[in-house]
Amino acid sequence: MRIGGLLKLSLLDYPGNVSCIVFTQGCNYNCPFCHNSSLITNNDGNVKEEEIFEYLNKRKNIIDAVSISGGEPLIQEDIIEFIKKIKELGYKVKIDTNGSKPEVLKKLIDNKLIDYVAMDIKNTLLKYEKTTGVKLNNIIESIKVIENSNIDYEFRTTIIKELHNIDDIKEILKLINKKTKYYIQNFKRNDQVLNKNLNGFSTIELIDMKKILEKEHQNIEFRDV
Repeated sequence: MRIGGLLKLSLLDYPGNVSCIVFTQGCNYNCPFCHNSSLITNNDGNVKEEEIFEYLNKRKNIIDAVSISGGEPLIQEDIIEFIKKIKELGYKVKIDTNGSKPEVLKKLIDNKLIDYVAMDIKNTLLKYEKTTGVKLNNIIESIKVIENSNIDYEFRTTIIKELHNIDDIKEILKLINKKTKYYIQNFKRNDQVLNKNLNGFSTIELIDMKKILEKEHQNIEFRDV
């Protein structure tokens, strides 16, 4: 496993659970708004797998779950074996994914190796390449795999003024079940963002957008509003 970092304690990442977050190294997307751009490159990472399990063995009575984020976790060759080892320790597992590897996702779900999936839907299908830097691949298939599963899940989109408008969000909503949890996250610039000219929406714009979109989808929430 190529691991770029470990956040030892989070009360927010895995709903209803105290978790740590493992950040895998390497991504098959190149999103200009990525908050973890140092994790895009496919180097060996800064954290050894042994360090992760040493920490998990010491924290069994403190944390409930392990969130695996990135980068993109599902491009890791050893991801299935890595998660098996975590489950053997009795932890719940949450995966953050861009949805580009539905076959790996299905294996994890079928083998009861993950308990929660958070999938990013980056934009409308027509805008995927502009938004991610790569051609559209497997997004619809991953959505179907997740929605047909019996585990908890959410879909989410980070919105940027230069890349999204309300009609784009309406198109994204057509891709998912109307009862599905869908989160909209307003873009916030940080030092790792590749394109420093991108902007989030104002609070007033978000409130207006929320009023309209809540009529389109019964389980939509805005984060950071």
